[in-house]
Amino acid sequence: MATDSWALAVDEQEAAADSTFLSAFISDDKAAQSLLNKLIRSNLVNTTHQVEVLQRDPNSPLYSVKSFEELRLPQNLIAQSQSGTGKTAAFVLAMLSHVDPNKKYPQCLCVSPTYELALQTGKVIEQMGKHYPEVQLVYAIRGNKLQRGMKLQEQIVIGTPGTMLDWCIKFKFIDPKMIKVFVLDEADVMIATQGHQDQSIRIQRTLPKDCQMLLFSATFEESVWNFAKRIVPDPNIIKLKREEETLDTIKQYYVQCTSKEEKFQALCNIYGAITIAQAMVFCHTRKTAGWLAGELSREGHQVALLSGEMQVEQRAAVIDRFRDGKEKVLVTTNVCARGIDVEQVSVVINFDLPVDREGNPDNETYLHRIGRTGRFGKRGLAINMVDSKFAMNVLTRIQEHFNKKIEKLDTDDLDEIEKISS
Repeated sequence: MATDSWALAVDEQEAAADSTFLSAFISDDKAAQSLLNKLIRSNLVNTTHQVEVLQRDPNSPLYSVKSFEELRLPQNLIAQSQSGTGKTAAFVLAMLSHVDPNKKYPQCLCVSPTYELALQTGKVIEQMGKHYPEVQLVYAIRGNKLQRGMKLQEQIVIGTPGTMLDWCIKFKFIDPKMIKVFVLDEADVMIATQGHQDQSIRIQRTLPKDCQMLLFSATFEESVWNFAKRIVPDPNIIKLKREEETLDTIKQYYVQCTSKEEKFQALCNIYGAITIAQAMVFCHTRKTAGWLAGELSREGHQVALLSGEMQVEQRAAVIDRFRDGKEKVLVTTNVCARGIDVEQVSVVINFDLPVDREGNPDNETYLHRIGRTGRFGKRGLAINMVDSKFAMNVLTRIQEHFNKKIEKLDTDDLDEIEKISS
């Protein structure tokens, strides 16, 4: 028990360092993840989620609509939209269709939580509007200095909340009363950034009542809903009906170990016994991930490493290389792994089981991690490394939560390892 306590204390110290990093930059992390998803998505995502359209007024003739076409926009809209579903193209089209190119003043505002996300949206506007040269775009971002007293002639303004608010109220570069469409993108990222929520609300209050307001968010926790309802009056609401995520297509095992060195040896035994197209290995801390990637490289494996201190563009490049098959193993922590769909991933290994800051099982993260395999209609394989009584307790509670038995695997028995791949 003393060994377990010491190991847990060391692990908690490592995790605390990562938690401090994440707490300090939680809004940056959300924004970085959103930007990362935009950079790595080259195609629209096929989703099995059904769309649920909600009307505030049940007496409205549109109350029972089941499709975007039936909605006959423009109307105020709150929409849940995951990365890769064509959301940016949808609201860019809404802006372009409302612009009068003969009128040389701002008519559409789009607010994004960060400079980088604003630039990404701007690229889509430029691409979709390239056959519409009369329509001009300007970025309301820090560093874009304009002369006092001037009036913008561009019809579309995209930027971050603070600068957009200054341009509307303080410097009066924009006349808010002339705005036809107001888009607030990445609302869940927006509310995670101090000040952005209040700034967005202040911008909205300057706009005319007939301005069409569109708000998009990947997730809809209570805080996002409350924010959305303050921004968008009398909205139509489009949500994704989440299907029950299942573990039925994923075989789950655990390996009993006593140290990270033993876990590494078990991992090598697995690689020596079965053919693995590509694998993702999840670690609890960046320190462990770095150590493991180094050890695997020394064993001759082609390894990619995703770590929290990397720039978003660097992460995207690593993911692209992994997706192209240039590396066969991706070692990562939770924070860098969301949104990665690689068809060739046949095995997911939890080198460390996911726990929250209180040390309780993080069931949602577990589901997300092992969901990287068993995708695209294929069978998946998930292997969990357990190196202490604490980790065994976490595994037991995960089993109970999902009501799925996780079988023990002896990695010293090559015949047993070979059976799991059949």
